[in-house]
Parts: sequence; structure tokens; C-alpha cells
Amino acid sequence: MTSQRTVPEPRVVVAGGHSAGHIEPTMNFADALCRLEPTARITALGTVRGLDTTLIPARGYPLELIPPVPLPRTLNPALLRTPGKLRDSVRAAGAVLDRVRAEVVVGFGGYVAAPAYLAAHRRGLPIVIHEANAQPGVANRLAARLTTRVFTATADVRLAHATAIGIPLRPAITGLDRPAQRDAARRRFGLRPDGPVLLATGGSQGARAINVAVSGAAPALRAAGVQVLHITGPQHTVEPPYADGYVVVPYVEEMAHAYAAADVAICRSGAMTCAELSAVGLPAAYVPLPLRGGEQRHNAEPIVAAGGALLVDNADLDPAWIETTLLPVLTDPARIAAMSGRAVAAGAPDADVVLARHVLTAIAERRR
Repeated sequence: MTSQRTVPEPRVVVAGGHSAGHIEPTMNFADALCRLEPTARITALGTVRGLDTTLIPARGYPLELIPPVPLPRTLNPALLRTPGKLRDSVRAAGAVLDRVRAEVVVGFGGYVAAPAYLAAHRRGLPIVIHEANAQPGVANRLAARLTTRVFTATADVRLAHATAIGIPLRPAITGLDRPAQRDAARRRFGLRPDGPVLLATGGSQGARAINVAVSGAAPALRAAGVQVLHITGPQHTVEPPYADGYVVVPYVEEMAHAYAAADVAICRSGAMTCAELSAVGLPAAYVPLPLRGGEQRHNAEPIVAAGGALLVDNADLDPAWIETTLLPVLTDPARIAAMSGRAVAAGAPDADVVLARHVLTAIAERRR
């Protein structure tokens, strides 16, 4: 692998904007690159349309805005309007690449990725792709024809030249010692130190189906001695069914604390969620969002196949499913321990560093 001093002051442009699912792995990679090469100059491309202007500056990286180009997944009238928008966005992305004297573009999909890829290709710059989702987006499918440096979350992702490395995660997640932090994490949320804890979360916005099913199963959970940490999402309200051992919060800023407090999670199966829970060894009941062609189901399937998780369709999730299927897991410490080990085996905690080293190698090869 490339040593730290082989590539002085690498100049990198990252493109992974719009959603937290794109931005988070982008920033985690950037952090890892800076740990390997403290002199690295990283510039992020983004748009005003998503979370870019909020999440990227908060991580301390310069942000350059370009016009968004959402590429339609199917033939529709929006496709006819795309060429002109794409041309303007490619021109804006190219101006950024020239101004910062970029040596490589690292893309993670999203609205800014396609213009960045095309601008880099026109300048003969190396392109490195990371695809976090089981079903690649249009931008990354396009770019996979322009480069052989393609990296994915799992081996099941269908992209040319792809190498599976996992998803870049924060060290706070990959370095989490759940057993060591369990008592402190439970005190943080007002939970008892003893007995199993179920973490219920529907992601940053919450999920009504999960909220209804878990709160509806509260009597059975309480009778079995199971505590609940229920993250409802800021737009949802759930009244705690009981005061002792059922904690309701709208949002948790640092999910590592919630993971440390829990024994099992019930949650959506976004790519980042699946990667984080595998990295920390937290067994889960995944409830895929029933949209976008079942993309979230594909994210969870490798972990389920490894024995680290359960899978339930959104339409089948109700209090009865929790009582008959999930509750026996929650009350079986041996099964929880086995699932935890299998979840860890399905994870990839060093993806951020692995990707950073590949990027440094791409720069070194270009300089030669």
C-alpha cells in the first residue's frame, strides 16, 4: 500500500451530495484520508437542493455549489430536460476542478456525482467510485464505464470492475465497544442496566409502521422484561405506554450511544444503517422501506443470510409479529450473542481507510 509520505498534499474533490446516505460516507472517507495524509486538500461538491449546505460545512470541509442534476431512473419527460441542465452543471464542476487543481474525483452518487465524473473524464483525471447501495444509481452506473476504480458496499452490487470493501463509517462507530459502554449508555437514556433493550428507529425521519408496531407490542414487551429505546423521528409522536423502561425520544444526535444501550434493533434497512449495525455487532429486525424497487431489502439480505438479522416486510409488521417473532430473540441471550457475532462477520469496519489508500494510489500513479 501507499505510504503516507509518498503522496504529499493530495488535492481531492469529493462528490456525494443531496442525501445523508450519500454525504455521510463521503465525509467519513474524507476524514480517513486526512488521517492518512494530514496535508490533503479536500473540496466537496454540493447543491442547494439537499442537505449539503448543512452537513458538509459541519464536518469542516470547503463546499462548492453546482447546479443539481437529478437523473431520472426511467424514460419520462424529465429526461428531455436533462441534457441542458447536465451541460451547465458539468461546466460548473469543471471550473471547480480547475480552480482547486484537483488530482482525483471521488464520487459516491447523488445529484452532484454525474457532473463531477464527466468533468473529470474530460480532463483526464482519475475517477474513483463508491456505491453504498445494493442497487446502483444512474450516476455511478454511468461512471463505471469511465473508470476501473469502482468500490461497493457488498459483492452483490452489479457494477463493472467492482470491488467490495464495505461503506466508510465514523471511527465512533467502528471503534465502539458496546459491552464496555452499555451501562453508561443506558444511564444516558434513563434505562435500567439489567435486562434486554430493544432499539426502535425508523431513521432520521422516523417510520410510522415501526412506531405503531412497537408501541402496540408494549404490553408484551413489558411483561417479558424488555425495555425499549424508541426513536420516533422528529415529525412523529408516540406517548410512552409506560414510564418504567419505555423511553421515547424524537431524535438522537450520536447513534453510537443508542447502539451501545441496545441488544437488538428494529429499523429500516438503509445502506448506512445496515453497515453501522454490522460494524457494531447489533442484531436487527430490518423493515425495508417499500419503495424504489425494494432497494432497502437488498441492503439487508446479506446480513440476514449470514444469520445476523431478521427481515420483515413493511406490510407484515404489526404488534403480533413483534410478539411472536422478535420477542423470542430478545429474551434469548445466547441467540442474541450468536447473531451479534454473525452481524460483525458480515461487516467491513475499515472501508474508510481502504478507500483512502486506493485514492492515494490513484494520485501516485497519475503523478508518475
